[in-house]
Amino acid sequence: MALWGGRFSESAKKNVQDFTESISYDRRLYRHDIQGSKAHAAMLGAAGIIPKESAKAICAKLDEIEQMIDRGDFSFSAELEDIHMHIETKLIEMLGDEGARVHTARSRNDQIALDIRLYLRDAIDLVSSHIRELQKSLIRQADANKRTIMPGFTHMQHAQPVVLAHHLLAYVEMLERDLGRLSDARKRINVLPLGSGALAGTTLPIDREFVRKQLNFPAMSRNSMDAVADRDFSCELLSALSIFCMHISRLSEDLILWMSQEFGFMVFSDAFCTGSSLMPQKKNPDIAELSRGKTGRVYGDLVALLTLCKGLPLTYNRDLQEDKEPLFDALDTVEGILSVYPQMIESMKVFPERMKKAASEPGLMATDLAEALVRKGVPFRHAHHKVGELVRYAQDH
Repeated sequence: MALWGGRFSESAKKNVQDFTESISYDRRLYRHDIQGSKAHAAMLGAAGIIPKESAKAICAKLDEIEQMIDRGDFSFSAELEDIHMHIETKLIEMLGDEGARVHTARSRNDQIALDIRLYLRDAIDLVSSHIRELQKSLIRQADANKRTIMPGFTHMQHAQPVVLAHHLLAYVEMLERDLGRLSDARKRINVLPLGSGALAGTTLPIDREFVRKQLNFPAMSRNSMDAVADRDFSCELLSALSIFCMHISRLSEDLILWMSQEFGFMVFSDAFCTGSSLMPQKKNPDIAELSRGKTGRVYGDLVALLTLCKGLPLTYNRDLQEDKEPLFDALDTVEGILSVYPQMIESMKVFPERMKKAASEPGLMATDLAEALVRKGVPFRHAHHKVGELVRYAQDH
């Protein structure tokens, strides 16, 4: 019988267990679940809600359980539903009645809200450090191409001459805004929800401030009903990741075009390309193409979570179990992109003469000519019109 099974006269059927389980994907939260449980147990002991010796024993056994999972010596089963029940069941198996004290003054509702927030704090820090590495790769390429002249584009038409460094640094600016959005999201993630119980707190004299300090949260949730129902922070993070992927997709599109024979501006190292199973001559920019394609996947994760949350009444509903798969998928997808993209940028070999030739079309200086007339006192609209006439005359003759 499940730990919550006192109310029930029979166990759930096997197909019901398989349908309702989340351990197949939420097991990745085990470190954070144990981290939260240790802080909670320590608080229960310090507050005199459970014996201090019980709290110490619980924390020691939780450390052992974490080591077991690290080693792969831990059995997972759909019957125990989720990571919380697996760890608590093992704790009770190891400590008996003393282990059964760990869930005092807490619900799985505030427990999972805590686990996700702890997990996302670490995930944002990791993603942010990898975005910094991508910025550094772009800056190194920009530094090597300060004088590499190329055509700038609007409407996919040659517009004005620019330098490659300026083009690449535009993406550094986009990534900086992505870092800002992740940092802002982290602030709203970094709030302690534990102590909210299932929805209405607890009658026991818990010390939330103790737990806040233990887990290094700068703030605590103020409304217990909101704390267990809130997934805004996950939606916000997925939005930030979606915008990041949009930037990666735009950069990928540029790079794919530049590597085409029609442009011939650059090429990636063989280590970051693939070939064709039929055409021996092919060298394809698959990382850039897949990154562009995976953007749609992350968008889908965001829409899935927004749709999941849009009709839920307060407070916790089992629908919220479905929040983790899109969240994990988006983070895994972004991590996958960032694991290869900086190195691919580093491998980029530029062909400056090809770029310069494309930028040498005389029409690209039309704006400069109009501005030269402005410096002579000609109103800009007149100058623009006269230079346009000159361009048309040159093309006709």
